[in-house]
This record gives sequence, structure tokens and C-alpha cells, in this order.
Amino acid sequence: MNGGAGNGAEARSAARRAAGVLAGCLTAPLGSAYLLLSGVPLGPFLLWPRTRPHALGLLGSGARRLAGVERRRRTVFFGDRFPEAYGREASESEAYGGDGAVLRYLAVRSWAGLVCGTVLGLVGFGAVLAGLLVAGVARGTTGVAELLGQLVLGGVLLFLGLQGLAALTALDARLAREHFGPSERELLRRRIDELSVSRAAVVGAVDGERRRIERDLHDGVQQRLVALAMLIGRARRGAGRDPGRAAELLDQAHREAQEVLAELREVAWRVYPSALDSLGLEEALGGVAQRCALPLRIAYEVEGPLPRPVETAAYFVVSEAVTNAAKHSAASAVSVRVARAPGGPLTVRIEDDGRGGADPAGSGLTGLRGRVGALDGVLRVDSPLGGPTTIVAELPCA
Repeated sequence: MNGGAGNGAEARSAARRAAGVLAGCLTAPLGSAYLLLSGVPLGPFLLWPRTRPHALGLLGSGARRLAGVERRRRTVFFGDRFPEAYGREASESEAYGGDGAVLRYLAVRSWAGLVCGTVLGLVGFGAVLAGLLVAGVARGTTGVAELLGQLVLGGVLLFLGLQGLAALTALDARLAREHFGPSERELLRRRIDELSVSRAAVVGAVDGERRRIERDLHDGVQQRLVALAMLIGRARRGAGRDPGRAAELLDQAHREAQEVLAELREVAWRVYPSALDSLGLEEALGGVAQRCALPLRIAYEVEGPLPRPVETAAYFVVSEAVTNAAKHSAASAVSVRVARAPGGPLTVRIEDDGRGGADPAGSGLTGLRGRVGALDGVLRVDSPLGGPTTIVAELPCA
């Protein structure tokens, strides 16, 4: 049953594309007629430099409308989706790359459409001849030798016609991609550049995180452990001479051990919170609120589970942004909103009422941008002098 449904969908898709090719053959004469009827009267004005911009604008205005028809044809029949920058919100001149570009597109498209219509006409004519040949065979008026010759000739012509239609259809698609949106090569080049930058940012962020952990362990936990060892050593040496002093030193060592454990837990939370694995993002963010030195209000508006990499990135965005606000912004409160519309990306918004002036190119925000960019997300920072500072991360969940 699934195979039959798939074959039916493919047949409908093929029929829709065939209708799109036929529609392109019908729209091509419109473009040719427009270029001929409008271009001839405006030709003298196009040759004179002073009137050329106005004449080109008049000629291009109609050409843009015809190009819009072709754009809708590609969308309706072929399912093409062009970038929004080439859509309605752009001005007409910008939407199609300028008057010169749209006229070149319309000229090539009209020529290709007329040729495509001619090839379709020849294929149809060949089908009529094939029908007459079959009728001649049925009546007995066509001999075997003549039938074989006609079959060979008709097969060759049919092959050439179908090959020509395939080439013209591919040309139509390539013209649409080049005119209405970036070409495949340009999209691939942009993607390679984005991935290269993202990988470099992730490597830099991981290296910076490693250095921070080493610094926290060396300057914090290690120094406390050295102090703890010294306290225990002093207590052992003085246990026989002054038991009261030794007990006091052991109590101090006990408190120091508890503080070392608390600092180790803090370092571990900054490396990776275990609550993400056991309780999820909402509870992990609750832990950030408990440890935050500022009043932190969290609104969590997400239904259903999230991909683990998205949860991890969202957690570190909130944790780093809240830590920066507490250390550098002189803020009195921080608000966090984590939301996701059905089927959309996860949006993380952190806002504080501090003095602003955060540097988007700073090491902390650069690391966050690299972490978000590794998931094809976007990080935006708005921090004018005087505040407030707003950080928004959008993380795709697909």
C-alpha cells in the first residue's frame, strides 16, 4: 500500500512538473512580445545617455512583473523555495538584481521557452505521424520495410526531442536559481565558510573552557587542598603537646574540606551539570538560579523533550550570561525566558538591568556564539551604554 501511494505521489509530481514546463512555453511568448513591442519604441531613448536610466526603468518595470510570473510558476509547479531576500519585502528593483539583470533573464527565458515550445510541437507532430503509421499498418497499406525505417527514424527523433526537453528544463531551473536566489555553488561556498568559522569558534571555545577549568582548579581547589594538608599536618604534630589546639586545627580543617567540596561542585557544574542528564534543562536552570548572586527570574515555556545538544547549549548560554551580569554589569536583577513554538527553534532570552556596554567580540560572548553557531543557531547581543543588556539565542531543534 505504501509503495502504491509513493508511486501515485511521484506520478502527480511528474504531472505537475510537466504542467510547469507547458506553462513556461505559454509564458515565453508574452516575454518575447513585451521585449519586442516595448524595446523598439524605447530603443532610441536607451541609446541616449541622458534618457537611458528613465527608459531602462520603464522597460524594467514591466519585465519585473513578467519575472514575477515566472517566479510564481517555479514555486507552484516545481516547488522551488527562493530566499526571502528575493521576495516581497525587497524592493522590486532589488528583488531581481536590477533592471539590466531582469531584462537579461527575461530575454534568455523567453528564448528558451520558445525553443521548448517548438520542441514540444515537433514531439506532438511526431506522435501524430506515429498514429498515422499505426493506422496504415492496421489497413495493410504500409509494408514491413517502410515500417522498420519509420520506426528507426521516429525513435531517433523522439530521443533527440526528449533530450532537448530535458536540457531546456534544466536550463529553466538554472536560470531561476541564478536570478531569484543564490546558485548552488554559492550556497555551498557560503555553507563551507560558515562551517569553517563555526569549527574554529568551537575549537577556540573548548580551548578557552579548558584553560578556565585548569585555572579554577589551580588557583582555587588546589590552593585550598594545600591549606587543608597543612592544617592536618599541624594538628598531627601538635596532638601530643596541645590536644586542644589540635582539635581546633582539625575543626578548621573540616570546614576547609567542606569548602573545597563546595568549590569542586561549583567547578563541576560549570563543566557540565549532571542535572541536565537526570532532570532536564528546566531543573538545571533552577540550579543556576539558586547559585546566582542576583535575583534571577526564569520563565520556562517549552513542551516536550529537547535534543541533548540544544539543552546543553541553552544551559551554557544562560549560565555564562548570568555569570557575566553578576560580575560586570552592576545589575540588580536578571530575567531569563526559554520558549519554543511548535516546530520552531528554541529561543533563549537573557536580560539584565545593568549599565550595558557589553562587548559582543569579547571572549565570553565569542565562546557562546561559537557554541550556538555549532548548532546552526544565532546569537544576538544588544547592550547599549546605560543598559539594559539583552542576549537572545535561537537554537534549531530539527
